[in-house]
Amino acid sequence: MDKSNPHIIGIENNARAALQKLDSIPNLESRTLFVVDDVNKMIGALTDGDIRRGLLSGLEISDSLHRYINKNFKYINEAQAVNPAVIKGFKNKGIKLIPVIDEHGFVARIIDFDRVNTILPLSALLMAGGRGERLRPLTDNTPKPMLKVGDKPILEINIDRLISYGISDFYISIKYLGHIIKDYFGDGSSKGISITYIEEDEPLGTIGALSKICPKNDNMLVMNSDVLTNIDFEDFYNEFVISESLMMVASVPYKVKIPYGIMKLNEHGSIESLIEKPTYNYYSNAGIYMLKSKLQQWIPQNTPFNATDLMDVLIQQSQSIKHFPILNYWLDIGKHEDFLKAQSDIKYIKF
Repeated sequence: MDKSNPHIIGIENNARAALQKLDSIPNLESRTLFVVDDVNKMIGALTDGDIRRGLLSGLEISDSLHRYINKNFKYINEAQAVNPAVIKGFKNKGIKLIPVIDEHGFVARIIDFDRVNTILPLSALLMAGGRGERLRPLTDNTPKPMLKVGDKPILEINIDRLISYGISDFYISIKYLGHIIKDYFGDGSSKGISITYIEEDEPLGTIGALSKICPKNDNMLVMNSDVLTNIDFEDFYNEFVISESLMMVASVPYKVKIPYGIMKLNEHGSIESLIEKPTYNYYSNAGIYMLKSKLQQWIPQNTPFNATDLMDVLIQQSQSIKHFPILNYWLDIGKHEDFLKAQSDIKYIKF
């Protein structure tokens, strides 16, 4: 990370230059500079409070930053940056910015807690290749993930939420009108992330594209791009880690209420008991999955393969699959009535 970053300043500057750079940062609570030496290694931190205290002690505004910087600054290393407990600890202390320092002493990145809730060590694969037939004519010239809910495309809402959980390694599987998605998001640099596109010549199913990527993390989040939800991804990740399973499936509670009395019969057809208007609880697949990246080896190349196919394989191999019930908002935008509902819900529900 170089000195062009708004929060990075070189030690060769004076206090006046530092104040000017601090004033250029829009968010008052994030007005902190991280000071680097002539080879861009971090050597200190600086706030307007540090400069004010220096001036009160007799320093000049033209003095070098050497005389102002706080050398006992807080930072984390790369391993700590992907530890949600460490990140939560800094947030609880009211810290707004924290630099991530690599093994050589350089600033790898700066975590802004106004933008992120936590930092989850996950790569994300978003499935965005479907045609959206049931939403025609809306999808005649626009891929379904790019239909706007409120003022943003569905896909962008999901990407921005994942960014708020510190996810930066993205893969998007595209096919139908995929160039529109690529033109809109580019390589992701405008959002501070990396986006790699998997272009499907033929449909690969809901998880087949996983065989074509090289994720940077040991764990993956795979998500249908037409789902609108405010699921807590940190809770989802923590439950996945605790479960020690290879795969966890987000689920939606679904109740079926029978409007009649139900008879329970024995093998001879005799009535054993009556249940008056029972309600049965089920869980349906929410189209969001957490899994070990190594499961790539279980997915065939260039062959349609769904998440449910992978689940069947794991079950046959007696591998553990757990579910994570979504207790927050969830909507599969598959039909016109769903799209209209999303337009209404986005006004009142926090995403």
